[in-house]
Amino acid sequence: MTHMPRSSLSIWLIAARPKTLAAGIAPVIIGAAMAAADRRFHALGALCALAGAILIQIGTNFANDYFDAAKGSDTEQRIGPMRVVQAGLIAPGVMRLATALVFLAACAPGLYIVWRGGWPFVAIGLVSILCGVLYTGGPYPLGYLGLGDLFVLAFFGPIAVGGTYYVQALTLPPEVAIAGIAPGLFSVAILTVNNLRDIEQDRQAGKRTLPVRFGRTFARIEYASALIVASAAIPLLLAWRTGRWGVMASILALAAALPTIRTVFTKTDGPSLNAALARTGQLLLLFAILFSVGWYAWTLR
Repeated sequence: MTHMPRSSLSIWLIAARPKTLAAGIAPVIIGAAMAAADRRFHALGALCALAGAILIQIGTNFANDYFDAAKGSDTEQRIGPMRVVQAGLIAPGVMRLATALVFLAACAPGLYIVWRGGWPFVAIGLVSILCGVLYTGGPYPLGYLGLGDLFVLAFFGPIAVGGTYYVQALTLPPEVAIAGIAPGLFSVAILTVNNLRDIEQDRQAGKRTLPVRFGRTFARIEYASALIVASAAIPLLLAWRTGRWGVMASILALAAALPTIRTVFTKTDGPSLNAALARTGQLLLLFAILFSVGWYAWTLR
């Protein structure tokens, strides 16, 4: 195999899929900014939310790497980024152990979140970890049934933003839950690019993602619609409800997304869609920053 990673650290970095971590980071940025705008920012609560989100995301990525290899979804014909178990760089048993350890590590910040925010966070944390495993594991994996889009919309959207806000403010205005839909939709877009790229391999493996079920055109429309609603419709709704028109700065993320949308609509090769996936993660972070700055800046008027 060419271009073999040179160190165990680089192998684990590949397994962690750092380009996907924006899905866990962006909702925390938004939730923290909204709490700060309400004069309820709590640094330790926000940091624990961030740590928990990143660790659960990495644990989910590890679990996906293991289960996709075990189920035969990842093969030598894979056109996406390397999967380390399938490539033989990490033994399946080692990846199982690493997955368990990362999820266990997520319990450390989770304990503080539960202490501050209450017992409902126990359920949120356990369900998040369980879904991270069941996304590709178990007899009825969510990703294989085409339910992954709903999972990422909820857990990387309103649940993540709302949980981050609540652990700081100990209350949850409806505007926070509405705002959470936006990063959730960006995460749906990330997943859509991933599944669009892998449509043929997933079809052969019996993985019934939405692109497999409904085709490339549906996936492309889903991708563009998710970005449009997230970057324009949700901020417009919030601006109308709250008068914080600064959030409309986030529409700049949609303008920045136009070349990537064009790629998704016109390309089918792995390298182009891999680049589009990475770019969508960057667009999510850009949106989170623009939204957060716009929301907070209106407080200073």
